Amino acid sequence: MNKPRIRISLKRSLWCLALLMTAFVAGCGSSDDGASGPGTASVSLTDAPACGFDAVNVTVSKVRIHQSSSADDKDAGWTDITLNPPRKINLLDLNDPTQPNFALEHLGETSLPSGHYTQLRLVLIPNHGSSPPANSVVLSGTTNEIPLDTPSAIQSGVKLVHQFDVPPGQRVDLLLDFNACDSIVQTGNGKFKLKPVIKVIPFVLNGIEGFVDTSLLGNNVVVSAQSDGNIVRATRPNSTTGKFFLARLNAPSQYTVVFTANAHVTKVITAVPVPSETSITDVSTTGAPITLGTSPTHTISGTVTLNPPTDEETVFVAAKQTFGGGPTVTVKSQPGSLVDGPPTGDSSYALTLPTAAPLLGPYSTPLPITFTAQPAVASQYAVEASAAGYATQSFNKDISAADQTQNFTLVP
Repeated sequence: MNKPRIRISLKRSLWCLALLMTAFVAGCGSSDDGASGPGTASVSLTDAPACGFDAVNVTVSKVRIHQSSSADDKDAGWTDITLNPPRKINLLDLNDPTQPNFALEHLGETSLPSGHYTQLRLVLIPNHGSSPPANSVVLSGTTNEIPLDTPSAIQSGVKLVHQFDVPPGQRVDLLLDFNACDSIVQTGNGKFKLKPVIKVIPFVLNGIEGFVDTSLLGNNVVVSAQSDGNIVRATRPNSTTGKFFLARLNAPSQYTVVFTANAHVTKVITAVPVPSETSITDVSTTGAPITLGTSPTHTISGTVTLNPPTDEETVFVAAKQTFGGGPTVTVKSQPGSLVDGPPTGDSSYALTLPTAAPLLGPYSTPLPITFTAQPAVASQYAVEASAAGYATQSFNKDISAADQTQNFTLVP
């Protein structure tokens, strides 16, 4: 009797200066023999966009699957997908779903008894002084691989609590979205530590696509789909064509699409529909790509203190703008950089932001979309700090005249 099988792939996402985990799952296709017996699980990897790095390398040795969400890595009952030899993957190669492989790294598949499963683990190999290191980062504009510290808890497997069913005789595709940028914490002594942020996301392909003007491509362009001021998916445009694809979004739903680039005006499209799990919505074309005018900038910077103190939780800082009668959007976000030495629990940040009026346009067809400047929002930001287990804090800052400082103390 044939067993159902499960395939696992890895995908990459995007968003600023350090690197990251959550849950959702994909569709299934039936196998030839129909009705009974085990199923197949397939796992792939992808990534959201990252900033500040030319490479973020992790070396994957296996993916583990268990029916119990509380199972320890040494407990019985695990089914393993083993990569032999272990595979070194640059997560930043998995950011552009306009590529022929849709930015997926297939990790393998395995037969599983049919039933309900609640835990996956992505297992990385440690560096152990290897040269080049198994896990590393390469800073933008450089070629040197800097070792990426992987704590022992990560070496036993990055735990992903996620529920999915393997029907008898059928196949389930799981896609792990490894957010490289939010998963790396830069410590104060110039070292980098991996604190993975990974989501299990839908495997089916839908989303929002379009083009940005190719003249912008050297300016760290980021395109994001947002909801309630939070980034749901983000990407960088194709480095040659300027095409972008915000893939695999929950549907039916509407999203706010935000375009940012270094020292350029922010542009926002509201109410972009994604009506189904297979629909793809265009917001611009190659003949009329998204353009962004230049803008002066100022910086908001400071320190985030966790009380009680700990260096084990990643701090995130975001600069947001709210349009009168319209949406709130995140313009820039980054993990904090751990301050070296005592006191424990302090992270620094610096967000460089445009001061010119952002442009806002409602989604409409036929394209192109018409944008209108929003002078009341120019230079006005809410800077927000958060960390798991601590209450989020936010302050309003006006950066029209000068750089600003804002410190935070977060408490549970």
